[in-house]
Parts: sequence; C-alpha cells; structure tokens
Amino acid sequence: MALKASTSQESPAVLPRPVWLVVACAIALAVVLVATAYGRGTLPAEARDPGALVRWGYGLAQTAHNVAMAATIGALVFAAFIVPPLPKAPGRGSRTRSNVPASPAAAEHPAFTRIMMLAAAASTLWAFAALAVLVLGFADIAGVPVSGGPEFSAGLVAYITELPTGNAWLSVVIIAAVVSTLTFSVRSPGSLAATALLAMAGLLPLILIGHASSGTDHEQATNSLGLHLVGVCLWFGGLIALTVAGTALGKDTAPVLRRFSSLALFAFILVSASGIINASIRMPLPEGLASPYGVLVLAKTAAVIVLGIIGYLHRARLIPALEQKAPSGSAGRLLWRFIVAELLIMGAASGLAAALGRTPPPGGEEIRAALTPAEILTGYLLPPELTPERWFTVWRPDWLWIALAITGAVLYLMGARRLRRRGDSWPWIRTVLWFVGLAALVFFTSGGPSVYGRVLFSAHMLDHMALTMIVPIFLVLGAPVTLALRTLAPRRDGSRGPREWVMVLVHSRAAAVLTHPLFVAANFAGSIVLFYYSDAFGFALREHAGHELMTVHFLITGYLFVLSMIGTDPVPRRAPYPLRLLLLLATMAFHAFFGVTLMGSTTLLQPDWFTGLGRDWGLPALQDQQMAGAITWGIGEIPTLLIAMGVAIMWSRSDTREMRRTDRAALRNNDADLGEYNAMLARLDDRSRRIDRQQDLP
Repeated sequence: MALKASTSQESPAVLPRPVWLVVACAIALAVVLVATAYGRGTLPAEARDPGALVRWGYGLAQTAHNVAMAATIGALVFAAFIVPPLPKAPGRGSRTRSNVPASPAAAEHPAFTRIMMLAAAASTLWAFAALAVLVLGFADIAGVPVSGGPEFSAGLVAYITELPTGNAWLSVVIIAAVVSTLTFSVRSPGSLAATALLAMAGLLPLILIGHASSGTDHEQATNSLGLHLVGVCLWFGGLIALTVAGTALGKDTAPVLRRFSSLALFAFILVSASGIINASIRMPLPEGLASPYGVLVLAKTAAVIVLGIIGYLHRARLIPALEQKAPSGSAGRLLWRFIVAELLIMGAASGLAAALGRTPPPGGEEIRAALTPAEILTGYLLPPELTPERWFTVWRPDWLWIALAITGAVLYLMGARRLRRRGDSWPWIRTVLWFVGLAALVFFTSGGPSVYGRVLFSAHMLDHMALTMIVPIFLVLGAPVTLALRTLAPRRDGSRGPREWVMVLVHSRAAAVLTHPLFVAANFAGSIVLFYYSDAFGFALREHAGHELMTVHFLITGYLFVLSMIGTDPVPRRAPYPLRLLLLLATMAFHAFFGVTLMGSTTLLQPDWFTGLGRDWGLPALQDQQMAGAITWGIGEIPTLLIAMGVAIMWSRSDTREMRRTDRAALRNNDADLGEYNAMLARLDDRSRRIDRQQDLP
C-alpha cells in the first residue's frame, strides 16, 4: 500500500523528515570540526595565522559545499532517470508520455515537484558555498584574515587568475551558478539529463586539485578520487532526494526505491573500491593507519561498511514489504528508520571527507635533491629500456578504464544471463568478442603500450592505432546495444529508464550526424591529422585530463567507424555496401599517406617533450617518429583489410537473404511477379509487332 501523507498513524514517521535532514547536517558540521582539529594537530606551526574564521569556516564551507553538490546531482539524477514526471491517471494506467508538458506545476508528480525544488535550493547553496570556499581557501593559503581591503582583493584576483586551485574553484562557482539557473526552468527529461551531466562536470575541477592529485602516483590517485566522488554524489545525493520525495511518491514508492537501490549498490562498490585504492596510494600500509590521516580513513571506511549493510537490509526487507502492499504504517516507519540511519552516517562520512582534505598524509611527500627530466614532464620515473617482454610486464593501472571495463563486463553478463533465463539465446561468440575487447581496452590503457607511449612516439602510435582500430572491432562485434534492447524492460510510469534512454540516443539527431557514413569516415581519417599537427597532441602529453580525453576520442572515433562498417547494432543510417568499401579504401589510403609522411619527415613533433625526457636507450627521437609512421601504415592497413572482408561477407549474406526472401515470396504467390513480368514483355512484343505491321502497310 502506498505511504500516506496525512494520517495520525504516519505523522511520527513523516514529520521528522526535515528535522532529520537538519540533524544530519549538524552531525556533519560537528564531525568536520572535531576531525579538522584532530588532523590539523599534525601541521607545523604557521607563520601567519589567517584567524579563527578561516581556520574553522573553511572546513564548514567545504562540508556545506560537498553536501549541496551531492544533493544537486542526486536531485537531477532522480528527476531525469528515476522519478516519474507525471502522476498516474486514475483508472487508466500510467502515463506514457516521456516529456513533461508545459502545464501548471500541479500537473507534475508531487515527488517530481519536490525534487526539482530540492535541485533549485541545493544548487543555489552549492554556488554560494563554492564561492565561500574560494575566498576562505585563498585566505588559508595566504595566511591572512578575510578583509575587504585592496591588498586582499588584489591577492584574491591573482589567486583566481594565476593559480590552478583558484582557477578550479572559479570554474566550480560558474558551473554551480549555471546549474542553479537551469533548475528553475528545465523540465523535460533530455534537458534534465543534460543539466545533471553539467553538474557532474563540476566534479572535474575538484578531482584535478583534490588531495589525491599531489600523491606520488598522482594520475591514478586522481582517477580513483574521481570515481570516488562520482559514487559519493550518486549515493549521498540520491539519498537526500529520496528523503525529500518521501511520502509524495505514493504508489510509486516501491519502484522508485528499487531503482535507487540498484544505483546505490553501484555507488557503494565504486566508493569502496576507489577508497581503498586511493588510501593505498596516499599512505603506506599498514603502518600509515596509525597516523591521524589513517585514523580518519578507517573511520570513513567504517561508515561506508555500515551504510552498505543498511543498504542490503534496505533491499532485503523494505522493498519486498512495499511490493507486497504491506500496511502503510509499518512500511513507512521501516522506510524512515533506514533513511534516518543512512542520513546520519552519511553526514558523518561527509564531515570526515572534508577533514581528510585538510589533513596531511603520513610522512608527507618524499623529498629528493632533484627530479629527473622524465619526472618533471610525466610525473613518473623513466621506465626501463623497452624489450619485447616489457610490453606485457610493465603496467601502470588506469583505474578509470579498469572501472569502465569491469562495469561493462558485469552488465553484459547480466544481460546475457537474463536472456538465457528467459529462454532466449545469445551467441556465445559475441560474449567472447566483447570480453576480448574489454581485456584489450585495459591492456592498451594500463599496460606497456600506454606506459611507453608517454616516452616513445612509436609506442604512442601503436597505442593510438590499437585503441582506434583493434579494440573497437571486438566491442562492435559484441553488439552491446542489441543485447541491451533485448534484455531491458520498458517502463510504464512515464519515466525514462535505461531502455528508453538507449532508444532516445539511437534515434537522436546527434546520433544521425555522428553515425553518418560520410561523417565517420571524415572524422576517422581527418582527426588524426588535426590531432598530431596541432597543440592537442602536446596537451594530451602534458596534462592528465588531456591524455584521458585523447583516449576517449580515439576509442569513440574507432567505434563509430567500425559500427558503420560491420556493426549490427541499430543506427539511424547505414551506408550501402559499395559505399562502405569505397570509404574503407579511402581511409586506408589516407592512413598510408599519413604514415609515409611521418616516415619521411625530418621535423620532430613535440620536440621539447620527446627530446627532454632524458632517455638514453632506444632510437633517437626523430628515428622513433619515423618508426611511428611505419606503425601507422602497417597497423592501419591490416584491420582495414579485415573490416573490408567483413563488409564483403555481410554483402554476400545480404544478397543471399534477399534471394531467399524473393524465392519465398514466389512460392507464396506462384511466381506472380515473374508472371507479371513475362506478361509485360508479351505486351511489349505484341505492341512492337503491331507497329511493324502498320509501317509495312502502303
């Protein structure tokens, strides 16, 4: 039975909702004060004291920022993906319209209205809290109290314009302000999803300047921190949105809880795994656990474990009770007990997270007399001399792509298992190809080609061509979109679930442009020139974000190209087979031309990078670049020929299917088409004879 909003029996469970939100925030603030004092006890005495306002207000502002940011992201995710925008029509089933009409707010689902109010309020608080962190952060770094004097203002402007931390917080303020503005106007699922993605983009500046970015393995610490923040925002923010929606969900309580439970399970795994990785990078184990930083990490880990247990009980007891239409009183009390417990622990964990950002790790950074040239450029020691076996034995885990690969593997197995349980079949070869593609993705982003691709142009080109032309072949042949459409159930309440979003993306105008045969061929062939003969190549070498964006571009470009050639997943437009072969020949010739150009080039691309690494083994930089041209030519041609063979096979099978279809149609109508064709020829022949006879008459 639905949870009631106004009964005396329910009032004890309903009224505390806003009170418990305040209590959770108060606990978070108390924890951050205590934890900050505990963590700051390890800091050396400061030459310049910024004052009590900065010392304590900075941590409080960070906590408010973290909570508001999570609440904004959670509310937008709920509005776009979880909560139905319209209430059910009495006696006529559920609404099926995917967009909220331009009607008064009373036409919206009450829970949807509450969540959008939360998004507006939280995003506004997010913007102001980010601004407060920007100002207090400068005062903390400069060691000066906050004032309105010209000296303070000039220093603050320099902090914003010249230092990466100031630039990052200014970006967060701008993103939060834009998101806050949009929450007051957008209501369609597509606009809400775009706003949610923009809010998630607000995490990127924090990831790049977070406390993990200064670790010894800073790139992988940054990746793990990014995964951690995404998981926390989805989990904590979703819980806040669920709390605000509360009893307004009505009959939709059970399905909404089940959707959030799946999201929370994913977030729990993400938070737990990334937290362990980040802690192992930041401090030595197990001796580092005895330090103040380690104690805070243990406390936060305990909070996450307790939250995971509560989430399991949530799934095991509450959702079945609601789906079996348990009495509203017991279900409501059980719901609020779980929510209150999670809120309190989440508030404490948020305070601990803010305190961790203000606490130095045990031992600090290792201080050496001088950094090597490779460390100055890449952040890592120069890898040992490249040998055939080191292609496979030298690794530097990229946790972002490892997490994506594991997620893709689990979701694919779940889909294939669901099909088998339903009695349908799914080709085992597709599953094998998908897993080979994921394994290749991990190898080329974390293995030897990726490690040596930062110091050798030839290794970089090998990595590039593999991500563009080898990995996508296996992923495309796995047909993940087809599997998803066959296994995902459609929603009946008007909200957009995974299946609906897949259909929207497949049939969108953007997909029609991005998958157009001419566009994918031009992008596949032309982007390689634009990338290497512009500063984009240097940005990818110098910056971690640029390196990840480069990988995304290579992978998507190759995937779209292979999909348009030999893919079976649905696309808005697919080229005829002759045009596919023509495009393949054109791209193969272009790659050959680019490879030959590199082989004969006497000008080194990015010379400051490849000559400044201090590498004393391997070929000289220019000869290595010429070898990269040979790799481009050789590796680019072999996959292209294989794809061309695949196109030819698909063309032959298509003709065979067409002949079979024609034969079956002829059997059904006794060769009516052939008979009509023969009759037409007979009529033409008879007409020709009559014309000849008329011409023979005198």
